[in-house]
Amino acid sequence: MSANSFDARSTLQVGDESYEIFRLDKVEGSARLPYSLKVLLENLLRTEDGANITADHIRALGTWDSQAQPSQEIQFTPARVIMQDFTGVPCVVDLATMREAVKELGGDPAKINPLAPAELVIDHSVIADKFGTHDAFKQNVELEYGRNKERYQFLRWGQTAFDEFKVVPPGTGIVHQVNIEHLARVVMVRDGKAYPDTLVGTDSHTTMVNGLGVLGWGVGGIEAEAAMLGQPVSMLIPRVVGFKLTGELKPGTTATDLVLTITEMLRKHGVVGKFVEFYGEGVAATSLANRATIGNMSPEFGSTAAIFPIDDETLNYLRLTGRSEQQVALVESYAKTQGLWLDPKAEPDFSEKLELDLATVVPSIAGPKRPQDRIVLANAAEQFKTDVLNYVDTADEAGKESFPASDAPAATNGVPSNPVTVTAPDGTTYELDHGAVTVAAITSCTNTSNPYVMIGAALVAKKAVEKGLTRKPWVKSTLAPGSKVVTDYFERAGLTPYLDKLGFNLVGYGCTTCIGNSGPLPDEVSQAVNEHDLAVTSVLSGNRNFEGRINPDVKMNYLASPPLVVAYAIAGSMKVDITTEALGTDTDGNPVFLKDIWPSEAEVNEVVAAAIGEDMFSKSYSDVFAGDAQWQSLPVPTGNTFEWDSESTYVRKPPYFEGMGMDPAPVENIAGARVLAKLGDSVTTDHISPAGAIKADTPAGKYLTEHGVERRDFNSYGSRRGNHEVMIRGTFANIRLRNQIAPGTEGGYTRDFTQDGAPVAFIYDASQNYQAAGTPLVVLAGKEYGSGSSRDWAAKGTALLGVKAVIAESYERIHRSNLIGMGVLPLQFPEGATASSLGLTGEETFSFTGVTELNDGTTPRTVKVTTDTGVEFDAVVRIDTPGEADYYRNGGIMQYVLRNLIRK
Repeated sequence: MSANSFDARSTLQVGDESYEIFRLDKVEGSARLPYSLKVLLENLLRTEDGANITADHIRALGTWDSQAQPSQEIQFTPARVIMQDFTGVPCVVDLATMREAVKELGGDPAKINPLAPAELVIDHSVIADKFGTHDAFKQNVELEYGRNKERYQFLRWGQTAFDEFKVVPPGTGIVHQVNIEHLARVVMVRDGKAYPDTLVGTDSHTTMVNGLGVLGWGVGGIEAEAAMLGQPVSMLIPRVVGFKLTGELKPGTTATDLVLTITEMLRKHGVVGKFVEFYGEGVAATSLANRATIGNMSPEFGSTAAIFPIDDETLNYLRLTGRSEQQVALVESYAKTQGLWLDPKAEPDFSEKLELDLATVVPSIAGPKRPQDRIVLANAAEQFKTDVLNYVDTADEAGKESFPASDAPAATNGVPSNPVTVTAPDGTTYELDHGAVTVAAITSCTNTSNPYVMIGAALVAKKAVEKGLTRKPWVKSTLAPGSKVVTDYFERAGLTPYLDKLGFNLVGYGCTTCIGNSGPLPDEVSQAVNEHDLAVTSVLSGNRNFEGRINPDVKMNYLASPPLVVAYAIAGSMKVDITTEALGTDTDGNPVFLKDIWPSEAEVNEVVAAAIGEDMFSKSYSDVFAGDAQWQSLPVPTGNTFEWDSESTYVRKPPYFEGMGMDPAPVENIAGARVLAKLGDSVTTDHISPAGAIKADTPAGKYLTEHGVERRDFNSYGSRRGNHEVMIRGTFANIRLRNQIAPGTEGGYTRDFTQDGAPVAFIYDASQNYQAAGTPLVVLAGKEYGSGSSRDWAAKGTALLGVKAVIAESYERIHRSNLIGMGVLPLQFPEGATASSLGLTGEETFSFTGVTELNDGTTPRTVKVTTDTGVEFDAVVRIDTPGEADYYRNGGIMQYVLRNLIRK
């Protein structure tokens, strides 16, 4: 029960139903707050307990100084938790392990149970092995079940063993699309109370639901577990960036073009750790689908959340997707009563402001390795000429060309060229060269939830087929929608045959190419690429294009709207300027240009209006947790605690709680540490803990081989996150990782200073030697360390390799938090200093003093770092809140929560 210090408890009547609410207008200053902070304010009012959440916290939010730097800690209690299976499986593994640990410490295992609704959508496990055929979907589903049977049985056990935990089975859709189309409440009702729907999710793109006015963001699995167990999320009241939208998009531009423009703007502005909130007249002109697309990309521009207030567009979407009239009426009444309804003319109190006239947005793509690197479509072919020089022939250690562009060997129009003749299985031949588009994928949550770009893609396919165009024979083309509704409206509009004709057959409902589940390229293409070191490309309608993520054979990856994915599949190469050059020829031999097959805005809107109806959503989600016969036939283990299979290569009991006592050991200084990795800027969680293919000659591949797993059954790192043995071996194993203390290498290599001559070794093997010698480890890094996915294994693997501290120039929010959650100390170089400027080579031995100050209940601002070579500096301690300090003192967030639950 809330302490209700502000007398905010009230009643809201909606139709025949009455709800208890906590009125925001009872707090002085609330009216001027941005929408997102009003949601946080209500959260505090409702959960005020006089201890963790006090009247002073509420007052601090009401009197928020928009210009101040964040300093006030608050405790945010999300209404629910959402997970996908890559990150969700280790969450359930940890909960199962915690039950056993509680039992061993004399507590009640039943205390380990979600206290808020927790929903998991299995969407990351399907791999696009089969493509371009009418039965590709069926074959991929069969392969998926074959590979993932152990994981799926484990999740089915979790569904029966834990209260408030539900699983959406495979083949349903992508978690974020399922969330906005069905799971999101917008206004939550529980125990007679009505309050804003809020959440944390184990996928960074949880922010897609921000488009519906639902405040939520991605966290690591370890933080999500704590939230499930009733632990509030400790955070500082953030700065809020107001992003004003004006005008309307011009015909020919898409939501993808808009979001790539916003991503570029906000990355340049700097919004890491901040909320972004959209306001202004242009918001009303932005469809819900486009709002969701923008919200989805929040991690790509670095913000914690990217939210839109509630308005009529929100209500229309709720009706379209089959929400009840009572729920829609509640959302409207609650939002208007609480001041959460959009006023297009209002200017709330923001910390910073940006503005975009939607009419200035132009067709764009982004690449070849970061989402914020936007390229105007008209400049794409020219930009490729420059970018490809970083990927072909002899490269130096920085990955740059060792020859100037003018002297590029076998250059054609200034573009390196190395044409290779390839023979297809049917005996036909073609030439493959640098820049060839080998993957064209309509995939990911970002765009496949948006009917305007999806219908646009299907209409491009229709017009292309009618003119006799085909995709190039080297292109692996796939369609992986975010929900079954998409294929339903393609069918109703009569567009499926055209997509099939171009090779965009359905391969699955899930995160395929964008997460690294693109599946193998055809053998002949893969062989040509690898034997001749071709810099081939992928074009995908995704949100992530980091190095080594999409496909191990593909060096350059470009994000584009679904219609442009179709166009590039036809063009077949990034060297083609698709804005001015012909994509191909029609049946009469006439050139066909992009403008000839691009649908008008009116055409797209007409099909959307005619083909999409509420009945589709009601049908698709009528029994969403039941699953098909294959899911229902899986045998389900029983019991409160899980029976671990010692032979399993998918699900194993992790070692986090081994030897744990009721009282944490004192924090110690770190002495005699060696550098495991010295890394550059923009090292992502994909670099640290890859999700894609497992190579046979790596420690993880060798482990699986030793355990009798055939290479064809290796599956991916993502699918094996329930097995810590695989994941430790895969940490820092991305094929594109460059560790500067092992120059000339690419992949999971370091130098092992426990051996004579410090030879180059696998990072895992070196780690084992260091741990056997009792040597702590440290990682040195540059700017934006840990950007990208909210991948808890990037922190778990780091900790299990024996890393005690990371020193970086700056961190992405989620990864810094995850490191603390695993007992790893995140430190930052002094302002303006870098590893290079301090003369650090990575060969030194490090000591850290001042860490023990944490034992006194305070957090030191800096710790002293010294090396055996005489380098000395004060590193900034990036434990930012008292709550994070508690986690670190306990050796991690899971240990902290476990001890607290037992003491209750």
